[in-house]
Amino acid sequence: MARRYLFTSESVTEGHPDKICDQISDAILDAVLTADPSSRVAAEVVTNTGLVVVTGEITTQANINFIKVAREKIAEIGYTNADNGFSANSCSVLIALDEQSPDIAQGVTSAQEQREKLSDDQLDQIGAGDQGLMFGYACNETPELMPLPISLAHRLSLKLSQVRKSGELDYLGPDGKTQVTVAYDDGKPVGIDTILISTQHTVTIGELTDNADVQAKIKADLMASVVEPVFKGATVGLDENTKFLVNPTGKFVIGGPQGDSGLTGRKIIIDTYGGYSRHGGGAFSGKDPTKVDRSASYACRYVAKNIVAAGLADKCEVQVSYAIGVARPMSVMIETFGTATVDEDRLEEVVLKNFELRPAGIIQAFDLRNMPGARHGRFYQEVAAYGHFGRDDLDLPWERLDKVDILKRELATAAIA
Repeated sequence: MARRYLFTSESVTEGHPDKICDQISDAILDAVLTADPSSRVAAEVVTNTGLVVVTGEITTQANINFIKVAREKIAEIGYTNADNGFSANSCSVLIALDEQSPDIAQGVTSAQEQREKLSDDQLDQIGAGDQGLMFGYACNETPELMPLPISLAHRLSLKLSQVRKSGELDYLGPDGKTQVTVAYDDGKPVGIDTILISTQHTVTIGELTDNADVQAKIKADLMASVVEPVFKGATVGLDENTKFLVNPTGKFVIGGPQGDSGLTGRKIIIDTYGGYSRHGGGAFSGKDPTKVDRSASYACRYVAKNIVAAGLADKCEVQVSYAIGVARPMSVMIETFGTATVDEDRLEEVVLKNFELRPAGIIQAFDLRNMPGARHGRFYQEVAAYGHFGRDDLDLPWERLDKVDILKRELATAAIA
């Protein structure tokens, strides 16, 4: 029976306290891997008013000034005014790092790992860095094959940052959140029920000093400069019933680490599919690609996206699980929610034959140590805000559709009658 329902996803801007931490963690990862691709990195960051703490485990031959990396990233985000309680030049940056446990490293380190392309036998000898389960997802709701709510939430957050940095809305602060509620009818998006934007701002805007006037201007400006450009040409757009909320508490002046603490890995649903798909629980940022929380999640997205792009399902969720020190997954599951055009058991066989799911194989297939397409040593930090998936603004190896023809060819005779 057809059912109408609402589904909501949220995003945050790069100035959100948790996202500051994710970005510093991944800026550190980029710096370390650029200097020493064989490094092992698990960098965690905590931030509060006037304070950044970098902790975790890093094993590397690189000599990196972690304090400099952190300050440069904070300044790039936009925290340059000490009057806001948090500034790149004035905050304290404390470093508390250890080396990775040798008990973990022995299961994932190979003397051949950074030499020539590894053979199949060598890939079998390099195990996962930890046990765990990971998910990937794709659906045909958007051109980038992402769920519509999280896609729109990310686009609003990114646009919010762009109009701040360009000076178009120069009274905005770095901290902000967006939320989009989409109406569905029989599993298909049919309308936008609610848009919510909370954004940090100055106390006054030009000649406006009364808070009610300030909030009214922010709402009008955000509609014109953020919401309308994002929804221009959208297949599911705004209508007279769409609700638009801005700063519902009444104002948002104190933000960033002055307003709330931040921690790496605390926005895992925003990083993935906005709650639309299941999540294995592992965060991404600050982890080198031997950590399957990150690399296997990327591989699962790659599998799911190519399946949907090949027209084999309207929706696809892929799960893998690993044991520490063991190369091949303990399990692989493909769920198409009744939308598959082929038998799912046969689909799993073809996936296992044509997609690399061993940790070292994923790293090799995506070239994750050498950061493919990285610009000036920036790769992982580019996905630390605005989502790791569906990023058509970046050339990410797990977003490529180079397996579509293979899937179509192998499954050409397996269509469900």
